[in-house]
Amino acid sequence: MAVTDFFAGEIITELLKNLLTISKKSWTFKDSANGLIESIQHLLPIIQEIKYSGVELPAIRQSQLDRLSETLRQGHELAHKVLLSSRYNIYKNLQYVRKMEKIEKAVAKFIQGPLQAHILADVHHIRFETTERFDRLEGSSHRLEQSLGAMKIGACGGGGVSWMEEAVRRVEEEGRMQWESSSELVLGLGFGLKKVKEMVLGRDDLIVGISGIGGSGKTTLVKELVKDDHVRSYFGERILFLTVSQSPDVDDLKAKILGFIMGGQVLSPTSVLPQINFQFEWKNPTKTLVVLDDVWSLSTLQPLLFNIPGCRTLVVSRIKFPTAVKATYDVELLGENEAVSLFCHSAFGQKSIPPGADRKLVKQIVDECKRLPLALKVIGSSLRDQPEMIWANASKRLSRGESIGESHETDLLDRMAISVNCLSPKVRECFLDLGAFPEDKKIPLDVLINIWVETHDHIDEELAFAILNELADKNLVSLVKDAREGDIYSSCYDISVTQHDVLRDLALHLSNNGSINQRTRLLMPRREIELPREWDRHSDEPFQARIVSIHTGEMTEMDWFEMEFPKAEVLILNFASNEYMLPPFIRHMPKLKALIIINYSASNAILYEFSVLSSLSNLRSLWLEKVSVPPLSPATFPSKKVRKISLILCKINKSLDESAFPRLLELTIDHCDDLFELPSSICRMHLLTNLSITNCHHLWQLPADLSKLKSLQILRLYACPYLQKLPPDICELLCLKYLNISQCCSLRGLPLNIGKLASLEKIDMRECSQLRNLPSSAAALPSLGRVVCDEEISWLWKKALPDVHVQVAEKRFDLDWLDE
Repeated sequence: MAVTDFFAGEIITELLKNLLTISKKSWTFKDSANGLIESIQHLLPIIQEIKYSGVELPAIRQSQLDRLSETLRQGHELAHKVLLSSRYNIYKNLQYVRKMEKIEKAVAKFIQGPLQAHILADVHHIRFETTERFDRLEGSSHRLEQSLGAMKIGACGGGGVSWMEEAVRRVEEEGRMQWESSSELVLGLGFGLKKVKEMVLGRDDLIVGISGIGGSGKTTLVKELVKDDHVRSYFGERILFLTVSQSPDVDDLKAKILGFIMGGQVLSPTSVLPQINFQFEWKNPTKTLVVLDDVWSLSTLQPLLFNIPGCRTLVVSRIKFPTAVKATYDVELLGENEAVSLFCHSAFGQKSIPPGADRKLVKQIVDECKRLPLALKVIGSSLRDQPEMIWANASKRLSRGESIGESHETDLLDRMAISVNCLSPKVRECFLDLGAFPEDKKIPLDVLINIWVETHDHIDEELAFAILNELADKNLVSLVKDAREGDIYSSCYDISVTQHDVLRDLALHLSNNGSINQRTRLLMPRREIELPREWDRHSDEPFQARIVSIHTGEMTEMDWFEMEFPKAEVLILNFASNEYMLPPFIRHMPKLKALIIINYSASNAILYEFSVLSSLSNLRSLWLEKVSVPPLSPATFPSKKVRKISLILCKINKSLDESAFPRLLELTIDHCDDLFELPSSICRMHLLTNLSITNCHHLWQLPADLSKLKSLQILRLYACPYLQKLPPDICELLCLKYLNISQCCSLRGLPLNIGKLASLEKIDMRECSQLRNLPSSAAALPSLGRVVCDEEISWLWKKALPDVHVQVAEKRFDLDWLDE
């Protein structure tokens, strides 16, 4: 791993974060951690400068930096081990202290030795390059003198421009163009240019790609690439740049590509291409680069790809093509300083905030552009030479997710909308639903998929997940996945969904067409202290929205007004407060299927008027997050059609003790710290297929009669550290397919009759530190195909079931012991 790669990723960030955690909470490692933090912080700016310079280093310097990278990687692994280690294991901790001191000395030695030599070498190179540039400048001056001497003063006489004015104009124009070119490199392209060069020049793949959301600077990056001296020297100037677009003439493009590869021949797409059939034997392949910019579909791309030795193809697209393009660089958005510089270039014609400008206002608008180059350029240009009042109005409108004017809407949102217009109608509607979630928040995967299943015809969970991956491939959402992504038994916490704010604004923009009462989605773009006034003005007529999303602070009875939603199927209530009254208009949502209530404040909220839900005869799913859960009894909560209940970060308050949900299929309880015993009422939910009790750190006992859950297929008991045993009755769950007991570190053994679980396909039991033996009946599990466990017990499974795939899990690191 090169040191530039090390510092470019998240490893160094995680290392510093872990060292700071260790320094604050562990006296044993404090001095060593602080010393290593100080060394890294001194080193980081220098490495960042090297990283963004784009300069190729000599082999010996690169090898020295690589050795430093390896040392820091070892420090990263050691920090994880320290965090995992118990404070009571004194011997192991002393060993870790010595290792950390050794790493600290190695880093300090590099700073005091090789790094100083690197600096001296750079000074020498700068002196040499400066002398060389002055020589070139002297030659340019001599040529300029000759040119001026050949000119006749007043040659442009009459009404024309003088030769001096023309020369000044040309110099200014050339200077502006050079500044724009160099500024683009400075504004965040340096690192991307280096990574793409490595793919194009240093890999064996004949086909590589650049991918990113619309407006992220893909085309700018690739244009800088083809102008790069190193790239042009490598390919001997044989570089073909083609824009494919959404409606290309594929045959014509094929003819141009093949003719270029064959040495500049002009081929006819109608007569010659079918005879060639693209089968050639290349005895002396010539290095050639073909750039295909703005590719929109795999069906268009495939005919334009040629596996010919020496021919490298670079595919530039908003979409990822994993089946055709094996190596793809995802364009990164600009950093804070680069975003300000690019915005100022468009708004003021310079790369910094002018002295007379309102710095706070400028930075507010830059923040609303969310580091997207296209947004920074378009909005900056829209505000150029405008008075301060226009700027203030633009800031407010952007904060509400509105366009700042006709030019902004046309140039930015409409250009971004191209990515959405090419989607199928079903996928496009799913994308527009993403506007219902707050900005800068992770979207719960279960909530999103549940909304799509409930509100769109012919979509089940599998298709919903496929749609989500299609949106990710088109860079319209981002998926953060762990090692189990794609597993059929993945839970909502294995994958999180995020979306760039400009794309969310696009979803809002496209959803807000037409009369407010006739919209399919009624959405609040930003958090407000009250409901939008526009809603109040139109509340005398029913709203036809199927999805309603509200984002406020604390709401009391006086803050709501009457509204009718005869077609509403989804209601999302996002708020941040300690108390919250549910809206009375819920009574006027007869078709409501999904209710999502999410509190973003620091403490659990108390919900008032929960009984308003009793009128929801069609409710199928309920998601409660960070609230104190009222009793979920038939008197206060509809139960006949409810299929899913999710309680996240909630205070349970014995709310499930009297629950009766005869048709409940899925129950999720996560991070609920007042759950000590799982109530026996759950065992009366005979249709339950999925029971997830995760991260409940005080749960110590399960009900003895779990065998009544005859339909249960998935049982997750992940990260319940006080749970000491599984009830023997669990072996009667003959439909159980998946059992997850990971991080149940007090669990001492599996039930003796576990072999009776005839349908069990997978067990996940990583980090069960007290579980060291298997019951003999485990060898009789007929359907078991996969076990995930720690290395210490893996050999027992391999011995008991030789044909089963045993996966040794990587260690996961828990910081709870630091908070004791």
